[in-house]
This record gives sequence, structure tokens and C-alpha cells, in this order.
Amino acid sequence: MSALARSAASWPHVAQGAEAEVLLAALNDGVNLAVWQRSLTDNLQGFVARALASQAPLSVATSITLASENEAPDLSRLFAGLEHVPGHADFVADVQMLVAMYACLLDAECVGLRLRVLDRAMCPRWHVDKVGIRLVTTYYGPGTEWLQNDNLPRDDLGSPAADAWTSLPATGSVDCGSIALLKGESWPGDVGQGIVHRSPRPVMDESRLMLSLDAIG
Repeated sequence: MSALARSAASWPHVAQGAEAEVLLAALNDGVNLAVWQRSLTDNLQGFVARALASQAPLSVATSITLASENEAPDLSRLFAGLEHVPGHADFVADVQMLVAMYACLLDAECVGLRLRVLDRAMCPRWHVDKVGIRLVTTYYGPGTEWLQNDNLPRDDLGSPAADAWTSLPATGSVDCGSIALLKGESWPGDVGQGIVHRSPRPVMDESRLMLSLDAIG
């Protein structure tokens, strides 16, 4: 059985499941990756494909202040100009849901949101993030790849020395549509234990549409 095919039970630092509640595991000591395994609806898939084909500018970087933990943010202007494209409302609702859920989980009053269209690996080296907990999901294309905790020397991470480990195969990857919480080195008590991950190699002539969320402040 390949590493990619192994059950998450093989890796005690990883929690995966088909329900959103699995994301709560990211708050536990010893867990540095939690993945809500889900599939995108046909409406969402259709909208994303049409949005990418439109050549409209899709990259977004903004901060969102939550009025209250029980109120979803107003992102109705997300991808302005594509409101007429079928599935736009579904896409906005999905991003709103993820922002609200992430903010509630981390008790964050402000969330940094980035949507990026990528035609190359943004972070091709194995590395860890200097953040607390980051939410990532891919709406189109392959998802983030990750490694078992002790698969390479952490002193090499993110540096040119990590190039020697480029051929090291991923332990697992996050499927398109699934939601991942990646714990970084800035989470209390997690120094030296952040999840090791990298961007996947892009499929030829295809782009990725990736969303990331970070708690601010």
C-alpha cells in the first residue's frame, strides 16, 4: 500500500473525516493537520470553471472584520462582474461559510482572505508556515501536499537545502474541494511541530484556484 493510500489512522498528527466537526481536532495538542473531506457541488464546479475560462481577474487579498460570531460576512462583491455567471451565489455562500466557521473556531474578529489563481507551484519546497492555524482549500486543480512529521530534517525546511528533498514523495494530499486546517510554528506549543507541506506540481495547461484564510491580530 502506498503512503498516499494509507488511512489517516497511520498518522496520529492528522485528523480526516467527512463531517465539518473533524476540523475541531486541529485545536488538539499533537494534531497539526485536520481535513474535512468534501466534494464541491456541480454548481460550484461549474462556476469556478466558467470563471477561470472568462479570463476575469480573480485574485483577491482582503481583510474581513466580523460584526459578530453569529453573523456571516457580506462577500456579495466577491468576483464582482461575474454575478451573472450561474453558480456565483453558491460560490460566495461557500466562502462566507468558511470565513464564518474559521473565525468561530479560532475566536478571530478579523480574518485575512486570499484567493489566488496559480499556474505554477507557489511554494514548491517542503516547508512549514510561521502562522497559527491556516485554512486552505482548492476550488480547482490539485490540492496541498503534506508529509509525515519526521520524514525530513526540519532544519532544511524552506531553505535551498530543501531542494535535496524535492523528490521525496508526499505522504498525502488534500483533495480539491476538501477543507484543510494547517497548524504552523506560531501556534502555542507547536514550535518544531508545524505540518510540513508544499504546493503541488501544476497539471499542464491548467490553473489552480486556491483560497487561504488567516486569523489577524
